[in-house]
Amino acid sequence: MKKLLYEIFSIAFGVLLAGVALKSFLLPNGFLDGGVTGIAILLSEVFNHDVSVILVAVSVPFLAMAWFTLSKRIFIKSVLSIVALAVLIHFASFDIVTEDKLLVCIFGGLLLGIGIGITINSGAVLDGSEILGIFMNDRFGISIGKVILVFNIILFSVTAAVLSTEAAMYSVLTFLICAQVIDKVVAGFEDFVGLVIVSDKAKAVKKGLIEKIGAGVTVYSGAGGYGKRGEIHNKEILHTVINRIDIHRTYKMIDLEDPQAFITEFDVNGVKGGVFHRYLNRAGLKKLSAG
Repeated sequence: MKKLLYEIFSIAFGVLLAGVALKSFLLPNGFLDGGVTGIAILLSEVFNHDVSVILVAVSVPFLAMAWFTLSKRIFIKSVLSIVALAVLIHFASFDIVTEDKLLVCIFGGLLLGIGIGITINSGAVLDGSEILGIFMNDRFGISIGKVILVFNIILFSVTAAVLSTEAAMYSVLTFLICAQVIDKVVAGFEDFVGLVIVSDKAKAVKKGLIEKIGAGVTVYSGAGGYGKRGEIHNKEILHTVINRIDIHRTYKMIDLEDPQAFITEFDVNGVKGGVFHRYLNRAGLKKLSAG
């Protein structure tokens, strides 16, 4: 019950931020975001119709894909999120914060990205282009990123032709900011480093890494080596990957267990498996909806 209430609150907060971004920044200045939201804004500008109604209408085909692609729990939360955003846009009244185009791009994209990211983390999808990406990946093996990229290239090209090149350029900037913020919110501010640890108290250090730091550990068997203390035989070597924000805590723990431990630190460009990532894909979204 607590988890459900937390999800409802998080989705509501994410929708609120997205609504503020649209009503206070993007819509009054005629700027688009990417995805289905961008299509709704573009059609609203062209046909001078209520963007909230268009948003729901345009989202229907993508939600139909979600019914066959995502879990039913995610589908229901996504429908409620999109409808809530449309209702907020239609009825809420927010002051226009600024008409400076650069500030609109930056803060509009920032707020929208945070809102969408929070919603995704709560197991819902606020924009149909992500659903399209998941659907195409599931059916044809095309990467989600490529699908969304092509989708938005077409959208912004049409925007340049129908509205103006300047509007399209500012919209691209808004989308890029929004996409980066979504990545950070969904995946976390993750910057990983690897550690190779040679210690006489490998078991204690390994226990500390697992229980105190919450990191996974791979143990290698060292046949031999040479150092200040001469030749070394049959030493356990620990290999782990941690978030950079945990680096000082990790060093402190290792120093407490074995001040003489030899540690090699290196940057990690990417991590696959082992560390739980909540990226926007079918498996990740199902994990977010579990429980």
